[in-house]
Amino acid sequence: MSLSKLHVAVLMGGWSNERPVSLMSGEGVAKALESKGHTVTRIDMDRDVALRLSEAKPDVVFNALHGAPGEDGTVQGMMDLMGLTYTHSGLATSVIAIDKELTKQALVPHGIPMPGGRIVESAEIHKRDPLPRPYVLKPVNEGSSVGVAIVTDEGNYGNPIAPDAKGPWQEFDRLLAEPFIRGRELTTAVIGGPNTGERALLVTELKPKSGFYDFDAKYTDGMTEHVCPAEIPDEITAACKDLALRSHQLLGCKGTSRADFRWDDTQGIEGLFLLEVNTQPGMTPLSLVPEQARACGMEYPDLVEAIIAEALADAGKVAKGGK
Repeated sequence: MSLSKLHVAVLMGGWSNERPVSLMSGEGVAKALESKGHTVTRIDMDRDVALRLSEAKPDVVFNALHGAPGEDGTVQGMMDLMGLTYTHSGLATSVIAIDKELTKQALVPHGIPMPGGRIVESAEIHKRDPLPRPYVLKPVNEGSSVGVAIVTDEGNYGNPIAPDAKGPWQEFDRLLAEPFIRGRELTTAVIGGPNTGERALLVTELKPKSGFYDFDAKYTDGMTEHVCPAEIPDEITAACKDLALRSHQLLGCKGTSRADFRWDDTQGIEGLFLLEVNTQPGMTPLSLVPEQARACGMEYPDLVEAIIAEALADAGKVAKGGK
């Protein structure tokens, strides 16, 4: 596809733990748009972001922020108030999807399999384990595997977990405790929205060279092998794509999302669980959505334009410059 020439503000950076990833995503998006002949204003988000957007007067904002406040509804609400057209999911969807517990409440009643677990106060885990080991502790509203800890009998966190042991309990007051699902890491991208039609792309299996698929494994070249498409049974491929698409629709995602799964391959279809839905998935050279799109025949600049076209369609605008 090809859009008429637009002025696009690319919003990136910010101050979340995922700032470096957002800067890479944003620069990739900006260069892709420039290669297509669009005018780009790069905005490294600071507290004056509303003023800078107002001065830029873009046709559309490409939201390349990751983590709060760019992924949790805060920036979305600001842009709604300013009357700006922007990519990716809106306020309500962002508020729910960034919060792992709210996501479960939205999806599990509709038959989406997700791990059990509960919210715990970080101080509590220094007294007793919240779940039988092995279990996972993660921040309630962070992405990119920021602050994830797998607690096992053989681990070095202590038993119970020592307050001075390095982990998410030192950074966050509340954590989500979930049973650890042994097995394989799978992910599926979905592109589109209700105005352009949504489709699930492929399933990628992620094989970290060591440890698990944490922040460093995601964004350090050579640390994780991406098998795309995943070498898994057709039944599991179909289930991942169906669950990713249904979750995207149930949450009201737009533009693109990425659903992350764990699959215990000794349990067949019963061992497949959705972990989370990312409403602002990475757009870096190592990111999974561009990789899956490319495997489906959509090059990176075309993917960026498709995301923008969906935002324009959602705002009731034709894909041309001006308002």
